[in-house]
Amino acid sequence: MRRWIRIMGVAGLLLISGANAAERLRLVADPWAPFTDVNLPNGGLATDIVSTALARAGYVTSYDQVPWARAILGLGEGRYDVLVNAWYTDERTRIGHFSGEYLLNRVRFLKRRDAPFDSWTPSMLHRYQVGVVRGYAYSPGFDADAQVRKVQVQNFSIAARMLAAGRIDLILEDEYVARNHLALEEPDVRDALEFLAQPLSENSLHILVSLKRPDHARVVERFDAAIAAMKADGSYYELLRRHGF
Repeated sequence: MRRWIRIMGVAGLLLISGANAAERLRLVADPWAPFTDVNLPNGGLATDIVSTALARAGYVTSYDQVPWARAILGLGEGRYDVLVNAWYTDERTRIGHFSGEYLLNRVRFLKRRDAPFDSWTPSMLHRYQVGVVRGYAYSPGFDADAQVRKVQVQNFSIAARMLAAGRIDLILEDEYVARNHLALEEPDVRDALEFLAQPLSENSLHILVSLKRPDHARVVERFDAAIAAMKADGSYYELLRRHGF
């Protein structure tokens, strides 16, 4: 009898340990201030919202910050559980389960101040070189337009310097991200650039949960419910205020 009790006790501990492990999530994002950045309070606005919602949903989280391509690869391979900052694309549904929208990003073009245009049309873009961050999605129409001469770069700061130097004609970025980066640039870069008024798109921001997790649908369901509860009790809007939004 005592041996049976000991066996049952060990089995119970293993079950508890397994349950605890299942409730842990490895979050990942690329540096994308002011939304995701380890140098900002609580990792930036998006990281703060996501980690707070997942904690309310009953999960313990850890966070890694890596380049975008590595984050996507790691999520697809199951080395990470949750990509914090994902715009929707059909291609990404092959590796992850999207949550509902928890933020909205406004994507805008930037040009040199001395460029002889103040607006854009889809056909006009075919005449210019546009700097884009490798692996990013901007809008379905723009991403699929093979006639746009897209110059892939590693990050926005490189694109901004290339634009200021006249090596490309336009760049794209979320408005808040661009303003955050430009504030850190040298005046010869920052003061040389300006936004075009018409945005390219407004993209909803989601978490993307790796399909390698058998419970990916449950994670998304609990996250979405937590976001709804945070909006209902006002804590969601308090986070926006704390981060200056």
